Amino acid sequence: MKPPMAGFLPQYLYELKKGVRGLFLLTMNTAEAELVEKRLAKDGVDHYRHVVNGTKVNMFFGHSQYVAVVRAIVTGPLNALSAEQDFILGTLLGYDREQQCQRFLGRQARQREVF
Repeated sequence: MKPPMAGFLPQYLYELKKGVRGLFLLTMNTAEAELVEKRLAKDGVDHYRHVVNGTKVNMFFGHSQYVAVVRAIVTGPLNALSAEQDFILGTLLGYDREQQCQRFLGRQARQREVF
């Protein structure tokens, strides 16, 4: 049986090749991550393995420039990203821009309240 996250990979690689999106994120267990990473390496797709904890991994993959930005801004937990970093990541992942703007403004307001 194919691991659940690895089942999405062929569709995502197709979308990458066709230019539908430039960056993808899969969250999976470490065993699945090994399989996905091997396939990405085989296909020459740039990727970044971000360890969430001892059993979970976020695998970012896509265009090299996008992955380079992810490597620069995703250095800890995703929920610890600044409003700006979260906005950049969401935009690169192809999330709805209007929703990303609303999310940014909300996060920015909450960060201001803390300080």
